[in-house]
Amino acid sequence: MVNVKVEFLGGLDAIFEKQRVHKVPVDKEDPVTVGDLIGHIVSTMIKNPNDVSVFIEGDSIRPGIITLINDTDWELEGEEGYILEDGDIVSFTSTLHGG
Repeated sequence: MVNVKVEFLGGLDAIFEKQRVHKVPVDKEDPVTVGDLIGHIVSTMIKNPNDVSVFIEGDSIRPGIITLINDTDWELEGEEGYILEDGDIVSFTSTLHGG
């Protein structure tokens, strides 16, 4: 099990019960990856199934959502393959705003 802090910013908190910061335990055998975390978020944290498409497109994070792992762009860290450690901070920030 790995315990991480997950932040939903830029309006994404609306699909997570308006809570921006979550302490998330991912109960899986090591290693636990960001891909595992994303699966956990989709299966246990998004209450309305219609909101899944706001967060996920295909099998990855929707374009327009900046994903950071410990304040570093996840593309530099290996995206879904990054192995999480206790205390990591994963932030999802939507750049898409209504007008």
